[in-house]
Amino acid sequence: MDGQRTLSRRSFLGQAAVGAAAPLILGSKSLYGQQQPAPSERITLGVIGTGNQGFNDMRGFLGDPRVQIVAVCDVNKESAGYWNGKVAGREPGRQLVEDHYADARKSGAYKGCDTYEDFRELLTRKDIDAVLICTPDHWHAIPTVMAAKAGKDIYCQKPLSLTITEGRAMSDAVKKYNRVFQTGSQQRSDPKFRFACELVRNGRIGKLHTVRCGLPGGQSDYGKTGDRKKPEKVPDGFNYDMWLGPAPEALYAPARCHVNFRWIYDYSGGQVTDWGGHHPDCAQWGIGTELTGPTEIRAAKGVFPTDDLWNTATEFYFEAHYANGVKLIVSNKERGGVTWEGTEGTVMANRGFIDANPKKLLDSQIGPDEIHLYESNNHYRNFIDCVISRKPTAAPVEVAHRSITICHLGNIAMRLGRESLKWDPEKEVIIGDAEASKMLSREYRGPWKLEV
Repeated sequence: MDGQRTLSRRSFLGQAAVGAAAPLILGSKSLYGQQQPAPSERITLGVIGTGNQGFNDMRGFLGDPRVQIVAVCDVNKESAGYWNGKVAGREPGRQLVEDHYADARKSGAYKGCDTYEDFRELLTRKDIDAVLICTPDHWHAIPTVMAAKAGKDIYCQKPLSLTITEGRAMSDAVKKYNRVFQTGSQQRSDPKFRFACELVRNGRIGKLHTVRCGLPGGQSDYGKTGDRKKPEKVPDGFNYDMWLGPAPEALYAPARCHVNFRWIYDYSGGQVTDWGGHHPDCAQWGIGTELTGPTEIRAAKGVFPTDDLWNTATEFYFEAHYANGVKLIVSNKERGGVTWEGTEGTVMANRGFIDANPKKLLDSQIGPDEIHLYESNNHYRNFIDCVISRKPTAAPVEVAHRSITICHLGNIAMRLGRESLKWDPEKEVIIGDAEASKMLSREYRGPWKLEV
């Protein structure tokens, strides 16, 4: 980035942080009816991972005129096997970006989105301010740490990490390099969840004693590749070795990659962690334990398939017990969403939905001297707001780490058949169980390392 461009962006960030009372007017009108900053004044974004959620998130950022997506990266050039068998990859990702910007030009043409196969090349670009990381779970930690080192702000999809050790390293890196970080736990920007948590935190349901998190069970064949679990030839244009990255060596099979990776323990934790980045996160928000965690996991039971490839739990139950006496139940048998139970009532929230008993709780007003939780109504815009202001986001990395730790511990307890697993949330260690402690991290396949 040349000196003039650097000064220009710094000037933009400083002006934009002043506040909504003095709106910044730069450039022409955008497609969304808002004043659009000139390209040199926008937050430049590089995308790492252009499949599944990557496309959804790109569309979210393309809707913000303060953002300019300048590069996309994916180890797969283009193929089917994503949501509902759809086609994705770096070339479709580039096309999405360029088509969007072309629509805003009188000429109807735009070429300005670079493509990369290796995320490390993208991170070397000095003209990129922030990155969007939408890779499989086992590829969250290393790019996040490297992006923080490279001075990039980061929006990373949930679940934050593959292991508890990774989550701690990610949080430490973001803090060490003073980066803005948003986790893609978008329920933190859902007014229904926020209000439910405020009701609980302000004592409207009396003394909180039990929280129930209902997550989906099973293993859906999202990529339409479930019948292709046997080894096949690696397709042209797919850098499969890079896709595996730090994960163990394994022969390629279509059912192993893209959207169905989440059913394989080497790359994810199944429904427990896939949804664990959402409902248990909001559960802790309501409990008020978002910067700590439980002291024990109890009664863990999981049903694991005998499949030779997909091996994450299809049914699950475990309890997280807190020092304040609250019990959090995580199970596929519970009602979907989060239900907080107190001595004087209950409140329940799911995406875009809230309910309570008694119903009059929903008419409650949170007073000016009561607890008001972080307000965000658009997860993508909130990240860009914070990139400009340098303030914390709605879903900071440390909060995401603490939330997904619950699910990692639940998976460890279920896989080992533990009736009880003692946890020290301050030191982040399992107490008195060497076998379980080994599962706090995973061995990386060389040459990959996680170095903060």
